Amino acid sequence: MNKNLVIRHAAQVVTCSGTQAKRGKEMAMLSPIEDGCVVIEGGEITAVGRTGEIEKQLCGFTGEVIDADGKAVLPGFVDSHTHTIFSGDRVEEFSWRLVGKSFLEILERGGGIISTVRATRAAPAEALYEEAFLRLDSMLAHGVTTVEIKSGYGLDLDTEIKQLEVARRLDATHPVDVVPTFLGAHATPPEYAGNQDGYVDFIEDIVLPAVCEKELAEFCDVFCDTGVFSVEQARKLLQRAKELGLKLKLHADEIACLGGAELSAELGAVSADHLLHASDRGINAMAEAGVIAGLLPGTAFCLGERFARARHMIESGLAVALATDLNPGTFYSESIPFVFALAVFGMHMSVEETVTALTINAAAALGRADRIGSIDPGKKADLIILTLPSYVHIPYRTGVNIVDTVVKNGSVVWDRSRER
Repeated sequence: MNKNLVIRHAAQVVTCSGTQAKRGKEMAMLSPIEDGCVVIEGGEITAVGRTGEIEKQLCGFTGEVIDADGKAVLPGFVDSHTHTIFSGDRVEEFSWRLVGKSFLEILERGGGIISTVRATRAAPAEALYEEAFLRLDSMLAHGVTTVEIKSGYGLDLDTEIKQLEVARRLDATHPVDVVPTFLGAHATPPEYAGNQDGYVDFIEDIVLPAVCEKELAEFCDVFCDTGVFSVEQARKLLQRAKELGLKLKLHADEIACLGGAELSAELGAVSADHLLHASDRGINAMAEAGVIAGLLPGTAFCLGERFARARHMIESGLAVALATDLNPGTFYSESIPFVFALAVFGMHMSVEETVTALTINAAAALGRADRIGSIDPGKKADLIILTLPSYVHIPYRTGVNIVDTVVKNGSVVWDRSRER
């Protein structure tokens, strides 16, 4: 239910105010409100400011009151890149990676994405739903109120549809909002071995139209990289997806500098993600085209790869978002605190930039910055209350979840005290 709620006397309210992605120096501008107050009516934020000033306007207000003395209030986190719906695990290949096997070597040994494809194809939709629901529960406890979920563990018509239908059901039944992305071009399935162009044609001619006819996705993504799909193949699929009304994303330049960043700018993608090996030219093109850089430091950390050049990207005027990339192979974690710490300590982002990257910029990476991602009047009341008085405690309490309360559409949907 959408409720009326007042959160008052917060040590600070970090608004992340805006309706579009913040770029460059803007990312560090938070301007928290001390002794802050947020008023929510009918699930929508109606007022934000200092408690003394806002309470003068509340004559006749009826609703729940939360006293947030000694606690910070932030927008709900937005996890803008995940692979949440899958079956099975890849513990064996985790061990392979620890002894130095590369992403491509694991793929050649029958591991990687194809291993999860086999398990996900075999799993009933109900099992996929139940497992993903529990993952969303954990995300919610970490302060995530909106999440993007990709398909891509089917690589055939039936399973891609099955994954996206599960995503739609999760959106309807779980407090966390789910934004669905079609990622049929995640890898080439065994039945198309040696005929990758044939698989691209299959996606273009059969799967993409079926996904769009059923209105199962908002975005189309392609893994454009060495050993996966070429720039030409990605361009072909994304142009077709755009014609069918989908917004565009790319897995770009994770393994090598292939030109995915440049392609994202050429096609007007909403975001290009990973970008570990993106060129200066690609970064500049993305900045000029307004493409958001979705950085996934947890994946780089687990793969033992260098981090994306976040500092260079921000200083080049690029809007940077952060996400977990939750998946069973390269980062099996929904831990926002860990991603936050990696951004600060590994990619040398400021704490303020990191907050922006997980809120308003991540919302923009999903095309929703006009509705979520900040504490502004007129937006959905999706926010979190921390156990401590400042957002700086998020990386200071390295890797520890300090979320106390999660509010979704104006209702408290998770409370630490109830978990004890």
